[in-house]
Amino acid sequence: MTRIDWRGTALERTQGVRRHLSRHAVLLGALVAALWGIELIDWLVLHGALDGLGIQPRTLGGLQAIVVAPWLHAGFGHLLANTIPLVVLGWFVMLRDTRDFAIVFLASLLASGLGIWLFGGAATIHLGISGVVFGLFGYLLARGYYERSMVAIVLAVVAFLVYGGMAWGMLPLQHGVSWQGHLFGFIGGVVVAYLQVRGTRRGGIEREIARG
Repeated sequence: MTRIDWRGTALERTQGVRRHLSRHAVLLGALVAALWGIELIDWLVLHGALDGLGIQPRTLGGLQAIVVAPWLHAGFGHLLANTIPLVVLGWFVMLRDTRDFAIVFLASLLASGLGIWLFGGAATIHLGISGVVFGLFGYLLARGYYERSMVAIVLAVVAFLVYGGMAWGMLPLQHGVSWQGHLFGFIGGVVVAYLQVRGTRRGGIEREIARG
């Protein structure tokens, strides 16, 4: 009689989960360390000079700053407010696939920056990684809506329950808040979710046709 070693299988699964969680911790930890390290250098050495390198709408320098501004923050309070949701929502996205986090991060960073550059107020400077945070939030909600699997729905519901109040940040209600960056970052995350789900479904249909 052949016996299945359930203990070995469970151990392998546990080790696999630990490896994935360790990878998530390393990636998110490195990202947070970079953000805080830059802000610490700006505070101790440069005395806030980096804050002037944010996105200035409809200027050549502002266009170049799209990839720089997310790494800069107007003080440690601003950075702390972005760090916690970045880690939480980023981890939620990583639970599906670590590559999804990288894709959403890049897409929302670019969408947020371009939205600010095109529609931001004149003579303003925009900085901070909140556009990426809103992109992760939008991705989780949209993935739950478009995919409608149990995992996607649970992650979407939890994200909304924890950070649903963020949605107000996409409206021009508070002075000094880059709502354009929030809105377009959110849209970037939604677009990624839509394209991924559509691509998965199309791939499934093509496989069924090939089998037929």
